[in-house]
Amino acid sequence: MSLKPPSIELDQEKITGLLQRARTRLDPEDFTLLESLVQVLLFLQILVKRRSEVIVKLLKLMFGASSETSQRIFKKSPGPSGPKRPPRGHGRNGVQSYTGATRTFVAHPDLEHGQRCPDCLRGKLYRLVDPGYWIRCFAAPLVQAVVYELEKLRCNLCGKIFTAPLPAEAGKDKYDETVPATLAVMKYAGGLPFYRMEWLQRGFGVPLAASTQWEIIYQAAMKLYPVYLKLLHTAAQGELFHNDDTTIKVLSLITEQAGQDGERKGLFTTAVVARVEGKTIACFFTGRKHAGENLGALLGQRLAELPAPLQMCDASSRNVPKTFLTLLCNCLAHGRRNFVEALAAFPEQCHFVIETLAQVYHHDEVAKEQNLSPDERLKFHQEKSAPLMTELKAWLEAQLEEKKVEPNSALGKAIRYMLKHWAPLTMFLRIAGAPLDNNLCERSLKMVVLHRKNSLFYKTTLGAFVGDLFMTLIYTCRQIGVNPFDYLTVLLRHHQTLSNEPGRWLPWNYKKTVEALPP
Repeated sequence: MSLKPPSIELDQEKITGLLQRARTRLDPEDFTLLESLVQVLLFLQILVKRRSEVIVKLLKLMFGASSETSQRIFKKSPGPSGPKRPPRGHGRNGVQSYTGATRTFVAHPDLEHGQRCPDCLRGKLYRLVDPGYWIRCFAAPLVQAVVYELEKLRCNLCGKIFTAPLPAEAGKDKYDETVPATLAVMKYAGGLPFYRMEWLQRGFGVPLAASTQWEIIYQAAMKLYPVYLKLLHTAAQGELFHNDDTTIKVLSLITEQAGQDGERKGLFTTAVVARVEGKTIACFFTGRKHAGENLGALLGQRLAELPAPLQMCDASSRNVPKTFLTLLCNCLAHGRRNFVEALAAFPEQCHFVIETLAQVYHHDEVAKEQNLSPDERLKFHQEKSAPLMTELKAWLEAQLEEKKVEPNSALGKAIRYMLKHWAPLTMFLRIAGAPLDNNLCERSLKMVVLHRKNSLFYKTTLGAFVGDLFMTLIYTCRQIGVNPFDYLTVLLRHHQTLSNEPGRWLPWNYKKTVEALPP
C-alpha cells in the first residue's frame, strides 16, 4: 500500500452527491461515520480559508502538492506565444533514439537496384536513401555471461592432460569492464540496490551475489580515484557554485555517535555543482559536514590568485562557508515558494507576487533563448527585470509598514523572508552570471534521494565514499552530454594509464585521449 494517498479536490457539489448516494446504500452506522469524516475535511477547508498556515501544509501532506508553476497554481491555459512542447511520457521513440541497437540491413529478396520495375515494366528501380525500419526488442540480464567449455585431452600412456587455450575474446578477467560500469550506473543513478540486482540476475540464470557486486564496484572505484580527485580540483577553480544538502544514513557513523553528547547527530549528503569555463561539474560529499563546510573544503583546493566566486544556495546559514569569501546569491524560487504556500489564505496578494516573479523568470528564459553573454544578460535584466523588482520591494515594504498584513501570518513571514534576504535574492541585477535560483543543485540531489529511497542507507563510510565518487562522475557526464556508461567503461579499460595524467581523462576530453592512443 502506498504511503501517499491520491490527490483529491474538496468540491461541495460532489460531496453532497456522494452523501446522498451513500445514505441509500450504507447502513445508518456506516453512513454516520462517513458523514463525520466528510465534516472533518470540510472543517479543515474552513480553517484554511481563515488563513491557517499549518492547515495548508497539513492538507498538502494529506492530499499531495501539485506543481508550483503559475499555470497550475492559477489554473490558467498556457499563452499562445512560443512553440508547444510535446507531452512527456508518451513512450514513442524514433529509430534515431536506438543508438545502442544492432543494425542489420535486409535486402529485398526478389528485386535489386537498377532492375526493371515489375509493375510498369518500363522504369528502373533505385535505392532510397531512407530505408524502412522495423525494431525488435529483446530482454537480457544486466550482466550476461559466456561459458567456455575447454576441451581436455589426456594421454593414455603418460597421463598428461592437454587443455584447449582460451580464445582471445574470453579476456583475462572474469568480469569485463562493462560489468562495474553497468552496476555503478544502475545502483547510483538508477536507484537499483544490490540485492534487487542479485534477484534479477538469478532469475535470468546468471547469478551475481550482492557481496560480489560490492567487490566489483569497490575495485572499480579505486581505479577511477585519480580522475575523481582531478575532477574535484578542476571544480574548485569554478566561477559559480551551487550547493545544498539532504539527509542520509550511514550506519557506522550512527553507531559511533550513539551515546556521545555534544556531537553533531545529523548526517548529510552535500551536492556542490560548479560552473568552470562553460562546463558543469557536480560533486557529492557524505558525512557529518553541512553544505557550507563541504564547499569550504572544496575551495581549499582553489588557486589563491582567483577572485571570489559566486555562490548560489538557499538562505540557510549552514550553506555558507566560514573560511572562504564568496559572493552570496540566494534562491529566488525558495522565496517564491513561501507565497505559493500562502496562496490559499491570501490569494490576491500572493497572486501579485507570483505573477511579478513569473515575468522575471520569463526575461531570464528569453536571455537563454537568445544565447546572451553574462554581461548582455545582466544588462537585459537591469532593463527589463529591475523595474519589476523595485516595484515588488516597495509593495512588500508597504504591506508591513501600513499594517496591511499580520507579520506572523503566512503572508507576513513570506514578506519578511524576501525583505531580509533582498540583496542576495537580487544579485542577478548587479553581477554578471548570477543565477536566479538553486534549481540546478536541487535537481542533482534527486539522484541522492532516489538512492536513499531504494537503498535506505550506506553501511560504512567507505560505501558512502564510493557512492559519492560514482555519483560525481555519473552526474557530471549527464550535465555535459556524455554517456556515463561509455565513459566509465573506457576509463576502466585504460585505468593503468589514466593515473599518470588524469587531466586527460575527464568527461569532456577523454575521447580525444583515446583517439590519440597508439593502436
